[in-house]
Amino acid sequence: MEQPQSDARRRIYWRENLRWMAIFGTIWFAVSLGCGVLWVEPLNQIQMGGFKLGFWFAQQGAIYTFIVLIFAYARVMARLEERLGLEEPDE
Repeated sequence: MEQPQSDARRRIYWRENLRWMAIFGTIWFAVSLGCGVLWVEPLNQIQMGGFKLGFWFAQQGAIYTFIVLIFAYARVMARLEERLGLEEPDE
């Protein structure tokens, strides 16, 4: 039989998980669509490594941002699991 405390921790975990997914998804959406499409003209006034910044975000910046967000999400979830006592047992 499930313990009420365990059930509450799972609800907290999924609420926090969805919150962080929304935060990281919004960041990625803003970088990929905003910097790569919507704000490309103002960003193109800035040069980075010989390339216009708007072009760089459209070609590489959104991908780099996505990779950083993956690692940040993994770290945040590991801390949350540790805080709630839901981490995987060591073998």
